[in-house]
Amino acid sequence: MSFSFAARATDGQNTIPPVVTSAAFTRGKVRAYTDTITFASQADGATIVLFGSRVPRGSVFLGGVTTASATAGATATLAIGISGSTGKYRAAAVHTSTAPTLFGVHAAHGVASTADEQITVTVAAAALPASGTLTVTMFFAEE
Repeated sequence: MSFSFAARATDGQNTIPPVVTSAAFTRGKVRAYTDTITFASQADGATIVLFGSRVPRGSVFLGGVTTASATAGATATLAIGISGSTGKYRAAAVHTSTAPTLFGVHAAHGVASTADEQITVTVAAAALPASGTLTVTMFFAEE
């Protein structure tokens, strides 16, 4: 029978001496960050700051969900990320659904942040609509 270790199991159980794994990976508390954007014809290139606080260093991204009262249009794209990596958590894409939509870039999942992060939404390709709302909820494991 084949037997192997996943990444965190290797850190804590298969090294001598064992590597101490961050509590965010093994027994972290899940924190939900939620904010609502009011569509007001924000222009192509606009940056919208979310959450009113930074996500702390060491937080591990678990995923996110957006829910809109109206679509963001067929042309405007929305990316969710940080300064210098605007699509870190959601690559730029149109948002044409009013149903809850899951998001998450694979490279960001299960990776602890190395600094406090101010999460932003970046608008591109066209302006947002003049009315409606978009709720963004992101989940992180924290120590």
